[in-house]
Amino acid sequence: MTIAKDQEPQAQTEPDVQPDVQPDIVFPPSDLYSDEPPLESDLHRDQINLLIQLLRSYWQHRQDFYVSGNLTIYYSPKQRKSEDFRGPDFFVVLGTERKPRKSWVVWEEEGKYPNLIVELLSDSTADTDRNLKKQIYQDTFRTPEYFWFDPNSLEFQGFALLQGSYTQMTPNEQGRYWSQQLQLFLGIQDRQLRFFTPEGKLVPTPEEAAAEAEALLTQYRERFGELG
Repeated sequence: MTIAKDQEPQAQTEPDVQPDVQPDIVFPPSDLYSDEPPLESDLHRDQINLLIQLLRSYWQHRQDFYVSGNLTIYYSPKQRKSEDFRGPDFFVVLGTERKPRKSWVVWEEEGKYPNLIVELLSDSTADTDRNLKKQIYQDTFRTPEYFWFDPNSLEFQGFALLQGSYTQMTPNEQGRYWSQQLQLFLGIQDRQLRFFTPEGKLVPTPEEAAAEAEALLTQYRERFGELG
């Protein structure tokens, strides 16, 4: 923006015309909203939404957790939102109030970091997810459990924080990893990352649960007839 100043009249009848050049405007990171870049694909967006929906539904009666995805976590020791921030694809914080947030600000949340993080691998993020982010989640976040999953290749690994370092988890016979934090298994079903109960039952979406209930009701009616 050009600031006008009072000047003496000029001798020339036609003043020099300069191009209207505006300086670059640099916006600082938002104080309110997530600064995450766009998702890699529909597969990544759908996977994040699915995990969030499943856990919120499964824990619908609980009010002591926060679950979100593709949302910025601010963790600067100097309490500055212009530095030290990361945006996990999916994360869960336990022992906190269940309420909507525009971002997760560690110093405004009693110093809490995620208890579990899932990153979705892609061609542009895989190296960072396997190395830099893994190091940050281990050394700074001290997140007890870290998983990554590739929606395309179905690469899936889990790590647990033991004595300050991530140790690769061992999957069960079905290729699922047990989450001590969630008390659920994480595994692949129909090329998607899903949750399973301790008994191995798939945690359903609300739509799947409704369809299952309708199917059971239909079976009951076919066997015993309509109630009077």
